[in-house]
Amino acid sequence: MSTTVFIARTIITMDPDRPRATAVAVRDGRIVAVGEVDEVVADLGADWVLDGALADRVLVAGFIDQHLHPFLGASTLTTEVIAPEDWVLPERVFAAAATPDEFDERLRAASDALDEGAWLFSWGYHSLWHGTLDRARLDSVAGDRPVAIWHRSVHEWFINSAATEALGITEESMAGLGVISEQLDVARGHYWENGWMLGLGRHLLPVFLTEERMRAGLSLLVDYLHMNGVTAISEPGIFWGVEPWDLYREILGDDSVPFTSLFMVEARTQPTRGVIGAAALEESRERIAAGGIEGKVAMMDRHVKLFCDGAIVSQLMQMADPYLDGEGNPDPDHHGEWIMEPAELRSTFDTYWDDDWQIHIHVNGDLGLEVLVEIIEDAQRRHPREDHRTVVVHFANSTEELVERIAATGSIVSANPYYPVGFADRYGEWGLGRDRADQMVRARSVLDRGIPLSYHSDLPICASDPLAMASWGVNRITPSGRVAGPDQRIDLHSALRAVTIESAFSWRLEDELGSVSIGKRANLTVLAEDPFEVDPTELASIRVLGNVFGGRWHPVPDAHADQRVAGHVRWRTAAAAAGVEDAPHLCGCEVAEFIARRFAELRRVA
Repeated sequence: MSTTVFIARTIITMDPDRPRATAVAVRDGRIVAVGEVDEVVADLGADWVLDGALADRVLVAGFIDQHLHPFLGASTLTTEVIAPEDWVLPERVFAAAATPDEFDERLRAASDALDEGAWLFSWGYHSLWHGTLDRARLDSVAGDRPVAIWHRSVHEWFINSAATEALGITEESMAGLGVISEQLDVARGHYWENGWMLGLGRHLLPVFLTEERMRAGLSLLVDYLHMNGVTAISEPGIFWGVEPWDLYREILGDDSVPFTSLFMVEARTQPTRGVIGAAALEESRERIAAGGIEGKVAMMDRHVKLFCDGAIVSQLMQMADPYLDGEGNPDPDHHGEWIMEPAELRSTFDTYWDDDWQIHIHVNGDLGLEVLVEIIEDAQRRHPREDHRTVVVHFANSTEELVERIAATGSIVSANPYYPVGFADRYGEWGLGRDRADQMVRARSVLDRGIPLSYHSDLPICASDPLAMASWGVNRITPSGRVAGPDQRIDLHSALRAVTIESAFSWRLEDELGSVSIGKRANLTVLAEDPFEVDPTELASIRVLGNVFGGRWHPVPDAHADQRVAGHVRWRTAAAAAGVEDAPHLCGCEVAEFIARRFAELRRVA
């Protein structure tokens, strides 16, 4: 088989042994040579062809979104999106709604545009922007039309009277469900955490998640991820009873799709269903075997997803200190929730830990993190494991002492860098207070302790746009134009690692993905500019031109690329108008930082 040599203005390899190159040779979807053009050609002999289509472009190791939800992305982004921020899709932009009146106006207009009796589904509502929502308010806006509003966090739903009646929901039908009944309110039409996932969901999802909607949503998702340069994703915790595995394989697995989709089993629902211990392990093994571990759409062998506390976006995380009201006083009516009660989480964690699985745990509050770290510490004392790579997922609220303890356990962190950018302004006013809100996602603290750090979008919690994620980590600029937690900004090299090699490391695929290195899959993201040569505040606005996936060039349509850039320019312009000055240039890879990173890499190997 002949070899293709791609040449570029520069290639950012993310490989410390050769950080830059100008040529990469690909055979049968794998990288066989990297370096300067004359070096690569000399190594190949006679059987090769030169591809100069990308000669004036910048190539980067293929971007990875470590943690997103195809099911949720496909279903939310095909609703009427009414959210606190713009949502830029390939063919449409859903403009932000910043006030209760704007939310109601948008919802009313969407209702008026539908046929009589049709359901209205919307996603993006948040009380800190859009005010208190309940059944009565929805009835006043949409009348007799059945309406279902999915909270911005995707951990809550609100439905009106017509929807309640159409679904056959009554107080009696929702009673007697144990803890589930404590996380729903039929009279207000409000369902949160397990109250929607295990209560409302069985009624609503058959109406909402039709095959037609999922087909349209997954096709949109393909274009969306391609527009943003993503070459690999992971769904951490597939719900087999709901999610459309056959559609995933058909649509995401199509030959034209330029990214890999990986899935892991979830164990959150197992204790609720009475599946524990050896039975839980066997069920997980069976589901992995049913999905298969090979191919473009595949299960991840011996990876499992667990949950600790509630959602950051709806402020249901478990916090050590009280939530605050708008005056900065403790709010006795505001408290966090457990998705898995601590004893239940410990038992399930221990089941998978003792069988040497890699465990990924959703956690958002500092109290939730304290509970989780204690569980990991106890497991290490009882059944020591090296290189277990337990992933602390989301990592919204923490303390410096908890970061130290994470490092001591040998765990790793996959954080959502959007939290301080999108939410610190409002959470500083209500819920957390300025200090706690600004210190969300202590990325610098994590790196300073040698903890591997990856980034993820948790789509639809934030845009699955790795350049934007890197920008949020480097700049931490909020919509008000200020920098939230400037001491937690990280350098560009570390931010790019977080969406390439560190994400691959968190999946145990660092020998396959994450850098432009010999033997790895030939996956690269193609940019119009070098991230190290632009102002840090302009990182997200760099034009994504497409992907090289498995050695094949997949250009992004110009219209989609234009749409994406315009969306980020609009964000940057708004921040500048709010008063932000250019962020310090944190892009330089200083000697001390490089040594610290290299030491961390060597420590992993050791």
